This record gives sequence, C-alpha cells and structure tokens, in this order.
Amino acid sequence: MSRITRRKFLGLSALALPAALGANSAAFETTTLRVTKLDHGPGPCRFVHFSDFHYKGDADYAAEVVRTINELAPNFVCFTGDLVEEARFAPAAFDFIRQIKVPVYGNPGNHDFQSGVAFADFEKAFAATGGAWLPGRTAILPEYNLELVGVGRGVQVFDEPRAARQILLLHFPQMANILRRRFDLILAGHSHGGQIRLPLLGAIVLPRGVRPYEHGLYETPGGPLYVNAGIGTYRIPFRWNCRPELTLITI
Repeated sequence: MSRITRRKFLGLSALALPAALGANSAAFETTTLRVTKLDHGPGPCRFVHFSDFHYKGDADYAAEVVRTINELAPNFVCFTGDLVEEARFAPAAFDFIRQIKVPVYGNPGNHDFQSGVAFADFEKAFAATGGAWLPGRTAILPEYNLELVGVGRGVQVFDEPRAARQILLLHFPQMANILRRRFDLILAGHSHGGQIRLPLLGAIVLPRGVRPYEHGLYETPGGPLYVNAGIGTYRIPFRWNCRPELTLITI
C-alpha cells in the first residue's frame, strides 16, 4: 500500500471541501472580487495592483475585473505575472489588458514563460495602454518621481535609482529575501493567497517560492512587500475563504 504524503492529503481535503460544505456555500468566492486598500504614503499617486489572471476563457469575469479597475480610476496599474497558462488564451487576455483605461505595467510570472507566448506580444498589449512590459527593465513616472522596476530571469543586478522612490514588481514573494538593495515597496503574487484558507490556520497549500509571505503586507530584507491574492485560480478551480483581489495603493 502506498503512503499518502501530507501535501497529497491536504490537496485531497481541498478537493473534498465543496461536497463537505455545500456547493452554494457563501465561502466559495471564486469570482467575487474584493478591493483591498493600502495606504503607503500621503499620495497623491493612486494605483491598482493585481496578479495571477490565469485567463482560461471566462470572458464575463474578466470584463468585471477590467470594469472594476476602470471604476477605481487609478493613475496606473501594476500586474505581477501569470496572465495565461496556455497560448490559445493569450489573444483574449491581451484584449482585456488593452481595455484598461490607464497605463498598465507588467512583469512576468512562471506561467508566462512556460506558455510559449512571445514576449513581443506582451509588450504590444501593455504598450497599447501607455504602460510597458518590464522584465529586466524600468519605467520612470516623472509626474510622481517614481521608478517601476521589473524582474527578469536569473541573478538580478539593479541600476542606481533614477527617481526618489522605487517600486519593484516581481512574481515570487521569497525573492524579497535575496535582493541586493531595498525598495520603497515590493509587489508580488504567485501565492494566490493559497486559494483555500482555513480559519486560524490560513493557507493549506502554497506553491514554492512563497513562504512565509502568503498574503498581505510584510517587512522583508528588500523592503515592504505586498503579496496580492490574485484574481484567477490554478489547478483547483475554486477559492474558499480567499476572495480574488485588486489592491488599491496610495503612495
């Protein structure tokens, strides 16, 4: 008889939750967006951070995400990776990015690399908003004396700051532990907040590259880190006690 590991046990337990709690349980909030507000300074700059779209064809939900972002009327938007898992969904996902009415600055996640979609296509979509695709690059926003810094693959070597404040966009939260300098704010995703969170215990399963930064604001060696819970799902196609999130940040 084969032994079941703790990870497999937790995964099976997660899959059993819908039956145990009822398919109509209010705790199942897979597409019920929340807006989290984070004051990281007096302003006047306001922007939205979102992550982990994992677009798989749910056009109505994607339209709601875009509509909510536009209604928040941010100055710009930051996206921290995993737009799609499969290349066939990329054209539609790019269309939704283009519908955001302010500049969108993005950094890739592991699935963006694995999807096989050319980064030139990401660049066109994000540039169409007035923003940019930033792996290994930076963008200066002079009106806010702000520099957005993207992370590429491999060892990161950052240039000297070119604005009074720097915001780092990365995908894996644990990278905040190995940065070679501090940033005013670090934005990350990847964790999905665990997708399934038990009261008092928190996330029962997390991907690699996350712990202990599963969701929310943390102090790290690289600076203050906010980990967004994401708006999509991966593997397990639902959320429990972990609503999809847009973060409205004032800096």
